[in-house]
Amino acid sequence: MDYLTLSLALSFISIITYAIFISGRRDSRLPPGPSHFPIIGNLLHLGEQPHISLATLAKRYGPLMSLKLGSKTAIVVSSPDIAKEFFQKQDHLFSSRSVPETGRALDHDKYSMVFLPVGDQWRRLRRISKEYLLSMQRLDATETLRQKKVEELLDHVNYCCTNEKAVNIGGVAFTTLLNVLSNFMFSMDLAQYDSLSSQEFKDDAWGIVDVLGKSNISDFFPILKPFDPQGLKRLGTVYANRILNIFDTIIDHRLQTRSASSTNNDVLEWLLNLTKNNESEWSQNDIRHFFLDLFIAGTDTTSTTLEWAMAELIHNPDKLKTARSEVIKHIGNNKNLIEKLDFTQIPYIHAVIKETFRLHPPAPFLVPRQAIQDVKIQSFMVPKNAQILCNVWAMGRDQKVWSHPETFMPERFLDVNVDYKGQNFELIPFGGGKRICPGLNIAHRMLHIMLGSLIYNFDWRLEGNMRPQDMDMGEKFGLVLHKNVPLKVIPLKF
Repeated sequence: MDYLTLSLALSFISIITYAIFISGRRDSRLPPGPSHFPIIGNLLHLGEQPHISLATLAKRYGPLMSLKLGSKTAIVVSSPDIAKEFFQKQDHLFSSRSVPETGRALDHDKYSMVFLPVGDQWRRLRRISKEYLLSMQRLDATETLRQKKVEELLDHVNYCCTNEKAVNIGGVAFTTLLNVLSNFMFSMDLAQYDSLSSQEFKDDAWGIVDVLGKSNISDFFPILKPFDPQGLKRLGTVYANRILNIFDTIIDHRLQTRSASSTNNDVLEWLLNLTKNNESEWSQNDIRHFFLDLFIAGTDTTSTTLEWAMAELIHNPDKLKTARSEVIKHIGNNKNLIEKLDFTQIPYIHAVIKETFRLHPPAPFLVPRQAIQDVKIQSFMVPKNAQILCNVWAMGRDQKVWSHPETFMPERFLDVNVDYKGQNFELIPFGGGKRICPGLNIAHRMLHIMLGSLIYNFDWRLEGNMRPQDMDMGEKFGLVLHKNVPLKVIPLKF
């Protein structure tokens, strides 16, 4: 072997040896955590159910834990007190997002309220969402629309009841929410129950959520990003393109048909006027990506929560009986009053939804954040660019916080002042601080009206006369925590 070849070989071996040695060392300033392997770090510790695996590890290493995931440092938060430190006391230092490679498909991260760093563009999107779309005043003004769409849901369920057809609770909830949003945004339905085209939109939306939630080797080893070895970014691009093409068709049609005397009073019309007046700050491309955020975030999470709530009630018939009795007591025989009902008059329904969020948070790790600089938490250092995983699933099942944490007990919320609006950190399914989910208020209203209407108007039987205690209540991990087996039940008349 000539000298040059030998030198290159020895240099290569030295670099690899150094990388292995360095990657296998634990920084003593970091929070405690399990020992990690060279190169891959703690990736093997994640398993197929990372929220459960990390909850188990937190019992050993504590509620503030560090992991090495490939080349990334991850900080795992598993207690309300630590979450409050991150998302309230030092929220401004953890306001950035850890953007997955799949979130960069079609450059969506450059336009997305979910992924953008806190800055002028992000603030503009939040302001538009909060003031013009999801404010209490705007939601009050669209009350009739939501009532109409829930009535259409009940008509479909009644058809299934008459024909003894099973109802896919998550699926019909998704269609209802999709049409609420599409009428609010475009003054039109985007879906029909049992429609193939509707199913295609749902499949694409679920596909985006699925690829965003998968462990992607490109996120752990950035050198592999150009190769997209699992094909997740390519798949996410296909799903997102299909949905964006639908929005493009709707926007183009509106541009061709609108006039100075247009009577449309929906969100699209308002945004097009905004584009006309501020072309330098707001473009059609901004609008389509804005809609993509709203429709993905506003449908899957809420429909999944409703499915879990119905599953838990059917799994616990005594709880279902109590919930139904409460609704009957306050509504009587007028089936159209539930939307106007003060939610404080149905505390048990509210408790059911809280308990569902506790046991089955839609996003078990929320949307991961990122430290914008080195930050000292307690006596440990959270390094700049560290990914912050808040394990709200583990927090909801912490026996130090909740009695009988594995049991579905809505009653636990009847006598305590704990809510899910970002101030009580033992229950933060929507997150907290400045990056709390802006769709909280509409999700709150839709969950109450849909759940109350379904249990008030129908009784429910599992397919094949399965007993409630035999239901599969397993979880399928992802960005959104779905039921392992979708809830399909046959509606019955009382």
